[in-house]
This record gives sequence, C-alpha cells and structure tokens, in this order.
Amino acid sequence: MKDDLGLKIGLEVHCQLTVLKTKLFCSCPSNYRGEDPNTNICEVCTGMPGTLPVLNEKAVEAAVKIALALDCKISESMNFFRKNYFYPDLPKNFQITQYDKAGGSPIAKEGLVETIAGIIRIRRIQLEEDPGKLSYEGTIVSSPISLVDYNRAGVALVEIVTEPDLKSPKHAREFLQKLRSILEHIGVCDGSLEGAMRCDANVSLFGGKRVEVKNISSFKEVERALNFEITRQKTMANVAKAEGMETRHWDDVRRVTVTLRVKEAEEDYRYFPEPDLVPITISKEYVADIRKRMPELPDGRKARFVKQYVISEEIAGVLVGEKLLADIFEESLRTRMASNLLGSWLAIDILGYLNRSEKTLADMKFKPKDLAELARKVEKKELTENTAKSVVIKAIEQGKSTFEFAKEGAAITDEKSIMDAVKEVFEANPKAVEDAKSDPKAINFLMGQLMKATKGRADHELARKTIEQAITAGS
Repeated sequence: MKDDLGLKIGLEVHCQLTVLKTKLFCSCPSNYRGEDPNTNICEVCTGMPGTLPVLNEKAVEAAVKIALALDCKISESMNFFRKNYFYPDLPKNFQITQYDKAGGSPIAKEGLVETIAGIIRIRRIQLEEDPGKLSYEGTIVSSPISLVDYNRAGVALVEIVTEPDLKSPKHAREFLQKLRSILEHIGVCDGSLEGAMRCDANVSLFGGKRVEVKNISSFKEVERALNFEITRQKTMANVAKAEGMETRHWDDVRRVTVTLRVKEAEEDYRYFPEPDLVPITISKEYVADIRKRMPELPDGRKARFVKQYVISEEIAGVLVGEKLLADIFEESLRTRMASNLLGSWLAIDILGYLNRSEKTLADMKFKPKDLAELARKVEKKELTENTAKSVVIKAIEQGKSTFEFAKEGAAITDEKSIMDAVKEVFEANPKAVEDAKSDPKAINFLMGQLMKATKGRADHELARKTIEQAITAGS
C-alpha cells in the first residue's frame, strides 16, 4: 500500500510450531532451547548422505489451523521444493520448503487479518524447515568468527507472507501482535519463547528497489528497524532507485541496518520439486474435521468478553491481545464477577507496569485467585483500590504472592483513625482549609494530603465525607 512517499511494507513471519514434540522431517526433539550446542541433531536434520525425510503429520494439522484462523484458501494438495543456497547454517545446502510457482503449491493462500489500522492480506502460508542458528562475538560486522548451532535445524516452521499492505512501522507491530495472539489462541506457537516468532521485513520508498531486513528478533525491534530503514532510504532516495534489491541485517545493539549482500532473485535459488517427498492431498473432510476442533479466536473472544462481562471494547481488546492475559482474566472471574475492576487492573495497570519495566506476565508469581481476592477486599473496603494496585506491583517486583503485601496495606475504615488523620492534615494546611470553605475544589488538595499521610490506605469515601464534615463544622 502506498502513501505520499510511495512507502511499501510487507512482512515474512517465521513461526515455529512449538506445539510439536519433534522436528519437521525427523524424530529429533523440537525443543532445542537450553540444550548444549549441536547435541539435538541426527543424520536427517544434518543432511547426511543416504538419509530420507519423513513428514511430521502434526505439522500439517497445525498449518491448516493457522490457515483457517487467517481465513485462507487451503490447497487441495501441497508439495515441497528444494531451495538451494550455500550458507553455514544450512547443513544440507538446501532448505526443504514450499513454492507457489513452477507447479508448486503451498498449503494455503489469500487470507487476511483485520487490524485497527486496516486489513492485511496474506499472500501465502507455507511449511518449511528452520535452518541452524549463527552466533557472533559482538556484532555481525565486528565479530572475527561465526559459530553455528544445528540444534534448531529442521524444526518445523510456518512462514506467513503478507502483501505490502502495512501502512507504517507502528502498523507492522500491531499486525505482529495480533498474529501472535491468534497463533497462541489456536495453540500452535508460544510467542513468548526466544526465537519462536521471527520476522524479515521488506520495505521500499519512492518507487525504489525492495530492501529486505533480516534478523529482527522482536516486535518492538521490527518497528525500530523499519523506522531506521525508512529514514535511510529517504536520505539515499536517488541511490536506492539506482541500486538493485538488497538484503540488510538489523543490528539491534547499534539499532542500524547493515548491508549483507545483493538480494537473490528467485532463479538464484534454483527451486525444484523435492524428490524424496510425494505431494500431499488435503481433503475437504480433513479440513472440516480440523475446523470443528478450532478453539475460540481473539476477535470472537473479545466480542464475548464485551457481552458476557460487560466491559468496554478497548479493555477487551487489550485483554485478548495476549492469550495469557485473557486467561488470567477469566480464571480470576471464576471466584467473583468484578469484571470491570479486574479488567482495568490487568489491561491498564498491570500490563502498563510490565511494559515499562520490560517484564512479562510470566514474572507474575501470584495466581489469578489471589488477584480476585484483592478485588474482593476492595469491594468490602478492606483495601483501597490504589493500595490494591500497589500491592500487585510490589508482588510482581519481588516475585512473591500478593498476600505478603496485602496485610501491610489494610484499609483504614474506622472513623476515629480517619478523623485523627484529618486533624493533622488541617493543622499542617490551614490556608487550604480556609480556601475549602468557599471553594469545594480545594477539598481535592486536602484529600491528596490525607491519602499521602495514610499511604493511600484511608477509605476514600469515608475520608472525603470526614473532611467535608470537618470543614462545615469549622465554618
């Protein structure tokens, strides 16, 4: 999609099928994380002579689920191709993948994802094997060596290729977050795992040649990489038009893109059908059976949250944006029905704190029922809402249960204690007290001083009532 800069952005998203226990074409465990380098391998995934690939049936099922979730047209049959290129992380010197030309048929085409900023068309979805992982001492530019770990080689990937419909770097990040939520809701990919979702971004300006940016490790980095690349291409507009297509590397340490190589054309990969794998028929009955077993998708869950729990569309949208967050919300509601209170805590306060502190929901060591209990205490006026929020934040910070802090923040609800605190505030702020006699807005200042004095523990309604009565009595 073009704007006044002729901006075109498309993404190639590589999603590991973390639901699988084994790799795509062999029986090696697919969970390579935490293993010693080059130990989770066999003759098949390292491409030893004479070995034959055997397709993981569960990978096909997971890919069909993704295609259904993205409203794609599923192929009646699919086949595999060899994509030939020589690179250290590719032990066979070719990748078994799918192709949409020369008689090739990927598993699905022509889908779409609805985002706030607009619809993103999906060009194709294809199954393929992951290459190994390259590591460097420092950056790719400065490192004197390259280290390769083949544990990841052969892990099942689904590549999701978009049309160039993304309107901005921010829109790209929104799309990726929506895609992650969809994949997690259908249970095929855990986006919280390192490297489970990786992205290559294609971008061009002013009718110039397409530049592919690789090695983007997170959604935040995708936005940063695109912003940098757009600025770079603006600066070098005339040069970019003259140059051919290019592949660049995103250096997330220096936050710049650096040139890797001239981008290969499709003919450079010498695609040809994989001779060791026969075409796979995907029957309508097979697809219908999977469709029946499809779980609730984020958009449907959002609509249900709004209707069932009577919360706003904005709060519901934030909750379903991350499956675990939505799960915590629903689990909390099993013991109570303070949906608006719990929804706003999770979507605004807790998620906001996690984003600011670069923590994740996994850092929350307390259970949903603990959160529900805090909400119950607020409704019973045993805690103020502000205190309850601070209890949650402390619990996340220190990795503990909320109960360890709730006792410290017990609400002050007896009239005598609040009256004593009001007297102290009045004595310290006589001018504000005089102002409040004629200007009701000045009461807000006194309320702030009282909450500060009681560390937010004073019952809000009783505190205001006490202040107003004291002012009236002194008039």
